[in-house]
Parts: sequence; C-alpha cells; structure tokens
Amino acid sequence: MSKKKPFALRVNEEMLQAIEKWAADEFRSTNGQIEWILMKALKEAKREPKSNKPN
Repeated sequence: MSKKKPFALRVNEEMLQAIEKWAADEFRSTNGQIEWILMKALKEAKREPKSNKPN
C-alpha cells in the first residue's frame, strides 16, 4: 500500500455536509469517501495511479 500524505482541502460547508452524509450512508469516513470519489474520477478519466492498477 502506498504511503498517505496529509493534504489540506477547503470546500464549502454545503459540499462537505453532502460528502459527510454520503460517507455515512456508505459506512465510510469522510476522508475515505473523498479518496473513493477522487479514485473513481481518476479511473473514469483513465488517469489512475499505476501502483493501484491490477497486474
């Protein structure tokens, strides 16, 4: 597993509340939900990190 790097992210309050609710609905942490959303977007754009691609 790759090392995680802390990163500050500023989002408006309404967006954060929506992400928090979505995360709770899917039994994820808010951070985990944001990571999932970002990875999904990277995969859809065919830009996912090479280290996460199956062999």
